[in-house]
Amino acid sequence: MPRSMVSNLCEELARLNTADPEYAARSVDVVLASARKAGVSDVHLQPIGNGLELKYRLDGVLTPISVFPAQSAVNIVARLKVLAGLLTYHTDRPQEGRIRLPEDDVEMRVCTFPTLHGERVVVRLFGGTQRYQYLDDLGLPEDVSQPLRLLLSETSGAILVSGPAGSGKTTTGYAALREIARQSSGSRSLVSIEDPIEVAVDGVAQSQVHPPAGLDLANGLRFLLRQDPEVIMVGEIRDRATADTALQASLTGHLLLSTFHAGSAAETVGRLLDMGIEPYVLRSGLLAILNQRLLRRLCSCATPSTDPDDRLSLAVDRAMTPRGCDECRGTGYRGRFLLVEMLTLSRSELARAILARSETADIERSATEAGMTSRWERACQAVDEGLTSPAEVRRVLGFSGM
Repeated sequence: MPRSMVSNLCEELARLNTADPEYAARSVDVVLASARKAGVSDVHLQPIGNGLELKYRLDGVLTPISVFPAQSAVNIVARLKVLAGLLTYHTDRPQEGRIRLPEDDVEMRVCTFPTLHGERVVVRLFGGTQRYQYLDDLGLPEDVSQPLRLLLSETSGAILVSGPAGSGKTTTGYAALREIARQSSGSRSLVSIEDPIEVAVDGVAQSQVHPPAGLDLANGLRFLLRQDPEVIMVGEIRDRATADTALQASLTGHLLLSTFHAGSAAETVGRLLDMGIEPYVLRSGLLAILNQRLLRRLCSCATPSTDPDDRLSLAVDRAMTPRGCDECRGTGYRGRFLLVEMLTLSRSELARAILARSETADIERSATEAGMTSRWERACQAVDEGLTSPAEVRRVLGFSGM
């Protein structure tokens, strides 16, 4: 986060009187207002030995901001729990709730967790409901968006959106669901089972899991299949039971959308095989796998890199490096863009690799030979076009594919 914003926030917090009975409420108001204004995705409040440490995650990067005094930590956490409708006297167990301010278009999810020094709180800020509504808003490349639109009109099969945490999987899943709702104009039965419901989507019967009542993702999905659905969204596939039920549904005349944690499209297939899903189910049920990342976009103040390793490491003709200016608040970056690879199972070579339970590297090789543009190819192209820097590519993708 830019130093100027950090210093301004720290000064605003310092002006508050810790002896004031309203100190906790006012501190929380300042923190949340500042986070919304800056476009922060997550607010971390981490209890430490001498207080409560505040951190912001902006454009995927976590930045320390300030430390609240230890005597105020409990009250600050309690204030957030009150806003989220959580039980303040339960400090020994995780809780999750929501904050929705009537004057704002930003919804926040509050999650608490007990730690050695007290309750840790993470507030996830979801973008306004009018942002990233449809596929066109995501900035997908043409060779991904057009095939994906065609697949969304299919009557059966599974489309999975994979990637690590914070890569925008849920946003893409909701955009795809809205696309189906818009195309069908109410003529298709759309349902979802989620944990939790993050965004309300018009035209979709959305349900949230409730484990105390026995309604988990797998059981919820089984009951939904009796609700005459045509399109089903499963918030996330986390275990074999959910994966097996979801993919079986895709074989029985339902179009299924879901998200999955995996480092690449090929790794998604490998992890599903490791879960015990039969290869023939993947071969017959999977329509496509989108694997995605979010990379920071260089500000216009970026300058050509003079480090030859930047070009050699990614095999690009040119590379830019962040500099920092007032427009980007000194970070060198402004916003993020989507980096995506799309694996489809339309080629026989790839199908054979899956049926043979091949290693992830072999599945990826078959996919690229069948025409898939890999995440590394997209990243190199983005660097060559000056959209991002080699350092950002290495930060997000690591070094394993270089």
